Amino acid sequence: MYHFFVEPYQVHEDRIEILGGDVNHMKNVLRMKAGEEITVSDGFGHEYLCKVQTLSEDSVQAEILERREVSVELASKIVLFQCLPKGDKMELIIQKAVELGASAIVPVASKRCVVKLDAKKEESKRKRWQAIAESAAKQSGRAVVPEVMPVVSFSQALKQAEALDVRLIPYECADEILGGEQVTAMKKTRQLLGTIQRGQSIGIFIGPEGGLEKQEVESAMAGGVQPVTLGRRILRTETAGLCILSVLMFQLEE
Repeated sequence: MYHFFVEPYQVHEDRIEILGGDVNHMKNVLRMKAGEEITVSDGFGHEYLCKVQTLSEDSVQAEILERREVSVELASKIVLFQCLPKGDKMELIIQKAVELGASAIVPVASKRCVVKLDAKKEESKRKRWQAIAESAAKQSGRAVVPEVMPVVSFSQALKQAEALDVRLIPYECADEILGGEQVTAMKKTRQLLGTIQRGQSIGIFIGPEGGLEKQEVESAMAGGVQPVTLGRRILRTETAGLCILSVLMFQLEE
């Protein structure tokens, strides 16, 4: 069954009005007809089983058959602070982060980022990234669409993260900070992750291809961000965030 998202104002007492790009997708791509059933979310944890009534040029009217509360979201808010990678890697990162339960993705321009976005390029990229987040939310049955935030500097990202309960930074040199040996670093990482409770908000900082500069890591640690290790192997930027998200999803899932 196909799943769509709408704004709360599109939900009426006995029907839902679908607008925007989904109208063309339903009519010309999915070739939907009156009488077909769909599910619709309003982005606030409410899901509706609906039956398509009419399809016009600019809207689709669907009758509400059933209202229900959904609980597919993680109990914790997880924000991924992802330094800008090269090429189209950000699209993959956003797609998989949404599938794994991230609440928001914040693109970060750190010192070693090769990608530089001016205002026009950033606006275009964000529209594309947000569309990918919505598509991933539909595919994975999420009740909300995570927001892809504006690009910020590393220092701005640290400031934004101050309101979160737990802040983590996977770092290839974490063993030096956590005890000098990989075994010790892994043990301390497991202990730290084991203390995270359902309901706590979490921020994850992931560096670009060239890694974060030592000064950036030190600045993060000075602000309360805790370094963790992801093992003996060096992970690509598009892998590291998904790795730690997977661990947290497994731990926090009810």
